[in-house]
Amino acid sequence: TMQPGDHTPNYTSLTDVTHGKPLGTWEVMLQDHHEGYIDWSEFERNQSLIAVNAFGQKGGVKSGRGGRALLAGLLTCGRCGRRLGVVYSGRAPGHPYYRCERINQMLAKPRCMTFGASRIDPAIGREILRAVTPMAIEAAMEAERGHRDNLEQRHQMVKLDLQQARYEASLAERRYAACDPDNRLIAAQLEKSWEAALRRVEACEAALAQVRQIDLATPVPDFNDMATDLATAWRAPGVDMRCRQQLLRTLVTDIVADVDDEKREVILTIHWKGGQHSQLRISKPKSGEHGQSTPQAALAVMRSMATRWSDADIAATLNRMGMQTGQGKTWTARRVGALRTVHKIHGYRSAEKNGEWLTLTEAAQKLGVTAHRVRRLIKEGVLPTQQVVPDAPHQILATDLEKDEVTQFPRHRGPCRIKMENQKSLFPGI
Repeated sequence: TMQPGDHTPNYTSLTDVTHGKPLGTWEVMLQDHHEGYIDWSEFERNQSLIAVNAFGQKGGVKSGRGGRALLAGLLTCGRCGRRLGVVYSGRAPGHPYYRCERINQMLAKPRCMTFGASRIDPAIGREILRAVTPMAIEAAMEAERGHRDNLEQRHQMVKLDLQQARYEASLAERRYAACDPDNRLIAAQLEKSWEAALRRVEACEAALAQVRQIDLATPVPDFNDMATDLATAWRAPGVDMRCRQQLLRTLVTDIVADVDDEKREVILTIHWKGGQHSQLRISKPKSGEHGQSTPQAALAVMRSMATRWSDADIAATLNRMGMQTGQGKTWTARRVGALRTVHKIHGYRSAEKNGEWLTLTEAAQKLGVTAHRVRRLIKEGVLPTQQVVPDAPHQILATDLEKDEVTQFPRHRGPCRIKMENQKSLFPGI
């Protein structure tokens, strides 16, 4: 016999001490023969969890235990049919890789495949979000209806309690009024009952007012936005990898992996719960390619600004836009210049110092005037300039400074006042 909490299984004979018989094949089993450490339902639940966690068994699926690999225990090799394991490579803590290892360990044969998790895991995450989005919107609407129903039920329960308390108070009042005043003991008891009923009415009214105040103060959650923003919830810092793995296992039964060596693609066949299948083809990184490359959006901004702006201005713009380098750092003029050299991006023309293009300060120095006068020339339309966007630094051709209208522009004494159209006087009566 075996009870929950026992550590010694029931064996068929004394000679066979290595293999226990399954629970359903026991000849004698006396439940609750003696008190165990746990009850029978918890024992069965523990046994089912142990069976699921037995990763090496045929047909078993490893439960989500955390780690840094999303698909640990779900990938099956499309060539040999064995489970893919997770290995970590590089400096600690290392980068996760999926590898068919058992054929090499047991049969000393070459491994079937090896591929990194840096591109596979995000692709599966996007596929999961795409699959659950319609159901999430429907679930959000159902949750919103349930939220409203709960509020209405709570109000209704408090109202019913108040109605019952008022009825009991009215009944106590009628009993007290119908009592003979000469019978003082009964009258005193009925008066106490009436006072208790009135106190209960006051308590129910206060509870109803409190419920209404809480409902007004508590904001109603926007379930629709919650459903449409599943990607943010999936990547939230408070959601750990174990939670993502468990969510994945509620939707996916198995994933069969294969590698197309000619096209350098990983082919994933997802077996969903319910019998549906879908396939993903994910490109493997090329030789020397890594996940710390500069984003293409940052390179596009750099190419558009390089011929007009300095490296410091480009770095400030990228930082204001929230873009980072491939290593997650902020931009500096030195990093922008180094990246321009690697990608052969032409620098901005006034920075080359060949005398063709000048900044506003350099133009003022060449004319021998102040920067304020150069701004006045630009504002009057005498000196043409180029700007990438409004309010960007001016780029001035050196040949434009030699024009007669620029050199012979009259000097203005006193403050510069420009008459604005449709401008009203501050003192119209004067």
